[in-house]
Amino acid sequence: MDTLEELTKKGFVDEHIDPTLDLFDEIEKLKKEKNAIILAHYYQEPDIQDIADYIGDSLGLSQEAAKTEADVIVFAGVHFMAETAKILSPGKKVLLPDLKAGCSLADSCPPHLFRKFKEKYPDHVVITYVNCTAELKALSDIVCTSTNAVQIVESLPKDQKIIFGPDKNLGAWVAKKTGRDLVLWNGACMVHEIFSREKITKLKERHPNAKFIAHPECEEAVLQMADYIGSTTGLLKYTMNSDTEEFIVATESGIIHQMEKANPGKTFIPAPPNNNCACNDCPYMKRNTLEKLYLCLKNGYPEVTVPENIIVEARKPIERMLEISASLGL
Repeated sequence: MDTLEELTKKGFVDEHIDPTLDLFDEIEKLKKEKNAIILAHYYQEPDIQDIADYIGDSLGLSQEAAKTEADVIVFAGVHFMAETAKILSPGKKVLLPDLKAGCSLADSCPPHLFRKFKEKYPDHVVITYVNCTAELKALSDIVCTSTNAVQIVESLPKDQKIIFGPDKNLGAWVAKKTGRDLVLWNGACMVHEIFSREKITKLKERHPNAKFIAHPECEEAVLQMADYIGSTTGLLKYTMNSDTEEFIVATESGIIHQMEKANPGKTFIPAPPNNNCACNDCPYMKRNTLEKLYLCLKNGYPEVTVPENIIVEARKPIERMLEISASLGL
């Protein structure tokens, strides 16, 4: 039978925490003691965002971590993000507060099935969205983000055939923006797939002055209604640069914390999903808590590792994306 420590390492149990501890202070002490940094994705709970050294989108966070002299990276996000951090910082220890913090989009594209899919189109360049596993990145020619996907596709010759995966909604949006005929993998993010066009329409009627902004992982029916479509960072910047005082936001609701901090006095309304929830929260992102972050930093696990051969192969398409981005001045 597994010991308590072994089960905790696997992310199955939570160690008891003294309720009198000030976790913010304890985490700051541990960061200094272990020469660690904390990365938090925009979709994390507010307490985690507030304790983080860097807040942002997944790839940008991993790039920031690679620039630092930290020995330990605590990635408050989901598993594929921690893998990306390990790919870009193979010599650093990468921790994930909860190993069960997975991703429905990454899970929708099993690498062994994608490999067979890829074999059907031998003359196609494979572009994969960064929101995928390390193994899938290793099967790719170029990685992209929601910020640069359009430019990455447009950088290739017009007669170059392209496979785009794993997000079919992002891929369809890119195809529409570029006029390119992309072969799409049938994958999607559960959070961005369940926004209700009908409920959003009613919400817009109640808030006629609000701008409706959406992430390109949303379905086409929702994107057609949007005043602005962009990455998570793009949505945040749009709210900061707009004179509008009210926004309806169609992405994971965690970003609203940063929108409110950056825009005092403005109102942000989470777009409603098809279910009875008030907003769209990612159940995987929200598995991470301040308590779990404290424990993983204190104990040095759960740790995310990536096989050396996968690191080598997965790094290539990321570097190719960075080369293209640099040549385009992005």
